[in-house]
Amino acid sequence: MVRLRLDLAYDGTGFSGWARQPGRRTVQGEIEEALAKALRLTEPPSLTVAGRTDAGVHARGQVAHLDVEPDALLVLENRRRRGSSPAHGPAGGESPDEGRSAGAGPLGGERLPGWEGESGVAERLDILRRRLAGILDPDVRIYRVTVAPEGFDARFSAMSRRYAYRVCDAPGGVDPLRRREVVWYTRPLDLDRLNAAAAHLIGEHDFAAFCKKREGATTIRELQRLDWVHEDGLLVATVVADAFCHSMVRALVGSLLAVGEGRLPVDWPGQVLAGAVRDSRVHVAPAHGLCLEEVSYPEAAELARRAAATRRVRTLGE
Repeated sequence: MVRLRLDLAYDGTGFSGWARQPGRRTVQGEIEEALAKALRLTEPPSLTVAGRTDAGVHARGQVAHLDVEPDALLVLENRRRRGSSPAHGPAGGESPDEGRSAGAGPLGGERLPGWEGESGVAERLDILRRRLAGILDPDVRIYRVTVAPEGFDARFSAMSRRYAYRVCDAPGGVDPLRRREVVWYTRPLDLDRLNAAAAHLIGEHDFAAFCKKREGATTIRELQRLDWVHEDGLLVATVVADAFCHSMVRALVGSLLAVGEGRLPVDWPGQVLAGAVRDSRVHVAPAHGLCLEEVSYPEAAELARRAAATRRVRTLGE
């Protein structure tokens, strides 16, 4: 099998979240169907994603992977090269595979018929990217397709995810051209109060008070960064953690907004966190203000080790 890494972005407005759901339009479902069509597969491949976003949440730096049989990529042929023999190198020169050890192929393992070396692999994957651009609707884009390094797992190898939440508290409302990615807050927000409250949440904690509990899933997370800045007339929160529970980012933002408007004291979010029980005053902020901006991974040599460590169920203080 060959593992491919997809780097992608989407406008979450028209989707019922990332995860495939029967009868609903989802990001995963659209991409898997497009991949099946582009690769002429009888069944859609299964995608593993770094962050399963909820309905209405956007992504600018999402990462996913899929495993396919090497032969599936042989359908990705440049029309201009059809009819030429892939076993021969450029006229008057050596084959791109010449110099490799016997039986070695550009993807590792045995040499595969139809592969023309590393450049041939890159060309075929570029064809796949262009085919996907023609199949998918404009609200989802695959902007890079590469062969994943050994040990790579889009979900478990990730070191951190970085989200941004964008709010406008201007009395006149949000710029109409940005209404799908910015939340209008009808009361003025104090930047200093937002950041003072956010400081109480940084670190490794049990975030059960800010998560929707899932059977068998831990709510312990390391919140590495949470701060607010003024940017282009907006208030923008940057939220970074090793991973996030379901609805965690929007619940954190919702609690901070209540403090920012002066309705609750600065230390209130920290008190809720310490209680580890969901507080009825914690309101989940609207989905459309949230965007997954980046997923960070370790160096290639550490990918498998990171994935193995992440799979272990964490307990506080281990």
